Amino acid sequence: MKLYCIGIGPGGEEQMTLRAVRALEKCDCVAGYGLYLDLIENLIEGKARVQTGMTKEVDRCTAARDLAKQGKTVAVVSSGDAGVYGMAGLLFEVCENDPEIEVEVIPGITAACSGGAVLGSPMTCDFACVSLSDLLTPWEVIEQRLRGAAQGDFCIALYNPASKKRTDHLRRACDILLEVQPPETVCGLVRNIGRAGEEYTLTTLGALRDTTVDMLTTVFVGNSRTRVVNGRMVTPRGYRGV
Repeated sequence: MKLYCIGIGPGGEEQMTLRAVRALEKCDCVAGYGLYLDLIENLIEGKARVQTGMTKEVDRCTAARDLAKQGKTVAVVSSGDAGVYGMAGLLFEVCENDPEIEVEVIPGITAACSGGAVLGSPMTCDFACVSLSDLLTPWEVIEQRLRGAAQGDFCIALYNPASKKRTDHLRRACDILLEVQPPETVCGLVRNIGRAGEEYTLTTLGALRDTTVDMLTTVFVGNSRTRVVNGRMVTPRGYRGV
């Protein structure tokens, strides 16, 4: 019994690893959020699709598990990397009582890497990833993590910065970071990473506080050494002689 958990990166097949493509070729069924399945439509033509909406992740993984127990080779796909805010952990939990199922996680390019490449090189040094969604993590915990990252002078990638219901989370996050970091700290935003309409903006932490974003945006906050080099966001690692 084989169950893959595949990170498809930010966009279509050109954003995926060859290993991920090869795994999809072996599958009878592919489970995922509808948008992600559409992004890889050319790679899963003729395969059964298990499609569920947001907040139905448990149902999706359970359906994939049950298909694997029937002898199907199944893939559960996540955007970015399956182990970074993706489905890998949940899939292992769902299959906890089914050790006969072999679960193989295939990594993909997470937004911190793909979005960082669009901006330049903001994550060259130590960095932290923090999701601003409090759907599964209490806001008090998110605040604690933001303060820790700011005090440690980490570059920070902010995932899930806003939604229709969470319109003020980025502002609240900036207020926390501004307790430690100066308002001129270099920041960047990337929207539609690796997809049609991809765009990026450089800004400062002070201005970021009043910037409108959505769930398709990943936000990058620099550290004390981050600067703008020829219009790109760069965090020097500190190589000698430069």
